[in-house]
Order: sequence, then C-alpha cells, then structure tokens
Amino acid sequence: MSTPYGGRICYVLPNGNHLYIHLKDQLRIRHKKRWSQVMYLYYLLGWKLTRKYLMRQDSEDHKILEQQLKKEKQNTYILALDGDMNFQPSALMLLVDRLRMYPTVGAACGRIHPTGFGPTVWFQKFEYAMCHWFQKTAEHVFGCVLCSPGCFSLFRGAALMDDNVMKKYATKATEAAQYVQYDQGEDRWLCTLLLQQGWRIEYTASSDSYTNAPQEFKEFYNQRRRWGPSSLANTLDLLNTGKETSRKNSSISRLYILYQILQTAFSILAPATVCLMIAGCFTFIFDLNGNISLFLAVLPPVFYMVICFTCKSDNQILVAGFMSIFYAFLMAATFLSIIVDMVKQQTFITPSGLFFIFLVVLYFVAALMHPQEFHIVLYGFIYIICVPSAYLLLNIYSLVNLNNISWGTRETATYEKLGTRKTKKYVKYEKKCKCLCWNLEFQVNEDQKISASSNPEEVVLLNDASESQNEETENFKAGAIDDTVDERWIQQLQENTDHIKLVEDKLDEVSSFFL
Repeated sequence: MSTPYGGRICYVLPNGNHLYIHLKDQLRIRHKKRWSQVMYLYYLLGWKLTRKYLMRQDSEDHKILEQQLKKEKQNTYILALDGDMNFQPSALMLLVDRLRMYPTVGAACGRIHPTGFGPTVWFQKFEYAMCHWFQKTAEHVFGCVLCSPGCFSLFRGAALMDDNVMKKYATKATEAAQYVQYDQGEDRWLCTLLLQQGWRIEYTASSDSYTNAPQEFKEFYNQRRRWGPSSLANTLDLLNTGKETSRKNSSISRLYILYQILQTAFSILAPATVCLMIAGCFTFIFDLNGNISLFLAVLPPVFYMVICFTCKSDNQILVAGFMSIFYAFLMAATFLSIIVDMVKQQTFITPSGLFFIFLVVLYFVAALMHPQEFHIVLYGFIYIICVPSAYLLLNIYSLVNLNNISWGTRETATYEKLGTRKTKKYVKYEKKCKCLCWNLEFQVNEDQKISASSNPEEVVLLNDASESQNEETENFKAGAIDDTVDERWIQQLQENTDHIKLVEDKLDEVSSFFL
C-alpha cells in the first residue's frame, strides 16, 4: 500500500504474526541512513506508541494515561540492525535482559565478529577483538560505553523519546562539522545524545553477532574514512559538555572524562608516534643516524599528503596500498631483527626486546581470557605489520577527504553512470591473489561496443527513468505528485512477485495523517 512516506508491504506469517516492510521515498524523506532511522523512530514511537493514548485522553484520567504511557515507553525496545547481520535469538535475549534489569540503561550492544576471508578481514578480526577485549570493557568498567554500533544494538523507547534525543537527532546538518558528526557517524551521535541526557550504554560480551567486513582494501579505507572523523567529532562534543554530562549522567565521572581526554590525545598523536616508530625501524635495521632516520620516516607521509591533495580518491587508495606493502615489509623485517638481536645477545632485557615481549604477553594473556576466540591471536602479526597503514596513511586519507560525505560502502551505480557506458565487458579469464593488505587481480576481458540500435528498449527505458525521476522531483517541490507514481511501483511489484500473491490495499484514514 502507498503511505505518506513511500510504501508499505505487510506479510502474514504462518502463525498469524505480521511482518511489515516500510519503503522510503527519497522525494518525501531525505536520503541517507540517519533520515531512515528518523522516519521509523517517529513512526514507531511518535505515532504507533503515542497515538493510542492521545485518542483516549478525552475519556480517561490523564494521570492514569501518563503512567501507562510511561510504563510502555520504558518497556518498548527497538532493535537496530544492518541487513548483513547474523545472530542467534539468545544474543538478542541477553540484550533484552540487560535493559530489563537496569532501568537507567538506554542502549545495549554486544560482541561483533567480522566475517570474510583475506588479509583485510584478518586485520579487522584482530582489531575488533582488541577493541572489545580492551576498550569496550575498560569503558564499561570505568564509566560507560560511548558507542553502541548501529549494526546490532537494542535501544529503549523511553531513552529515545527523552528530551533533546530524538528531536535533536532529526536536526538537519548545515555546517561542515555537523555533516561529519551527524551523517557520517549517525549511531555514534545518537549514543552521544543519550549520554548527554543521562542514560547509560551497556556492553554485553556474551551477545555475539556477525557482520560482513570489507574484504577489499578500497572498501575498507572508505569505511574508515567515515568512522575516524565522526568518532573524533562526537568524542570532542562529549568532552566539550563533560561538566554538564557528568552532573546529569551518574555513569560518567570527571575521572572518566579525564580518561577520555587522554585517550583522545593519544589517538591524535598516533600518526606522529608511528613516524617515530618507523624512524626507530630505520635506525635498528640499517644502523642510521637518528636525524636521518627521522627524515626518512617523515618523507613518505609528506609524499602521501601531496598525493591526497592532488589526485583523485581512487588514486589515493592505490598509492596507499603500495605504501602499505612497503610498511608491512619494513615492520616484518624490524621484528625479525629484534628476535635475531635477542638471540645474539642471549638476553631479552633490551628496550626493543622488552617491548616485543610485552606485546606478545599482552595479546596472549588477553586471548587466554577469551578461550573461544583464542585463534584470533594468530592474526596479531598481520595487525602489527599493518599498523602504519591503519594509523598513519588512513588518518591522512580521512582528514584530506573530509569534503567527501558519500557513504563509500555498498553503493550502487547511478542511472547517469550506467547510461554513459558505451561498451560491455565480458570476462574471459580471471585470477585473484591476496598478499598482505593488497588484493591483486588479473583479468582478460573482451569489450564489445554497444550500438544505439542494438537494444533500443534498454536505452529508452534508461532515459525514461532518469527523465521521470527529474520530473517527479520538480513536481514534488511544486507540491503536485501524480498518483500514478504510487501505482507504478505497486504494479511492478505484483508482476515481479511469483511465489506470493500480493494484494493492493489502502491506508486507513487516521494513519494517512502521519506526516
């Protein structure tokens, strides 16, 4: 059926339950993930939950209705999921139990496991493990978790409907910093609003969920291009209001604010720390002077900054891939040299030896504390040799490309890009090889030209689609939308669905006033 925000599909399941799928029309609701969340939050909480009490306020006692509404908001939970998530019902029940036990908990998250194959995924598996084993648990014990990932989190309805949460979450970004904070990391910003309003965010380590991690180097860089600046922007916003937040939120003390200040300072200094580490590698391996080693260590980042300011995004990632391979070999040679040096001196009581032993013991003990995930420690070597790429090159790429507000992952080609294609590619032979942080592909393709008369229906349909989309946008701005637009997608859906018979229905008169 057609709705004020687009469309809705209702499936009646075998046991009588109903499954609703809401379709968002970008001509009526703004695109991007945050506005989709705003749409369903206002629909579920501001409309479905509240409307039935508003309709009874004329005939029943207001105090009783307020108590009933408050109780239902407190016991209403919304599960935020990504489409590629995989989890068991027991993982969800653990999050529900956490919210039921503690009334001040506004959101709860669990342990996220990246899935996939390849060096990029191996790096992320170890990175996710270290983040959950150390950072999440430290935040949970010292104060409060700062971010509940939008891919698998459970939110309390009362927390979302609190003052300055859901309404402020629907603020339109008008400044550069707001685009980074609001749209690039929408889940982090929603959690920041909950914390500033006094709600606690819990971490449940036994609630396991699995997500498809980026397997390509380019997709990984584009994903982290959003995550890094948005996390920093939201952390700085929380620290800026730390005094007021610590008064309102009992889980955030001033010592915890100090802990976050130190952690933020260390993250800002991470690129410089990596440069000093690379300088130490040059000194240890090639026995160079300290000043010369520092100059050689700073030279590649400066070169990459010039590349980022002068070249396109794809070329920036290409150069970052080659530099990541160079850094990986350098880090591997450094650790091998440290081991050889300890064998020659027949002692590990050296600065480099103690540092190496400390890392091994730290990761090994953490893995022993999580026996079901002990195998992840094997990916630690990949993580260590990729540290320069993740904490130096990636930071440069993210900061230089702050003007790019695209999502970067799981994006599809637009009509315009498809329409300008003049050749069709046929793959004759394909071979893939994955080495360290770089994915190598070899293909033999045959390009065939697409003539204008070869398939005129496809060209006409493509042009009609783009022209009709432009016309619909103009009509929507003018306040006149033809009803045939709504009927078109319903008819196409009925024609393309063979296994289930879809029956068209109309929205009731009361629900039509949602927007």
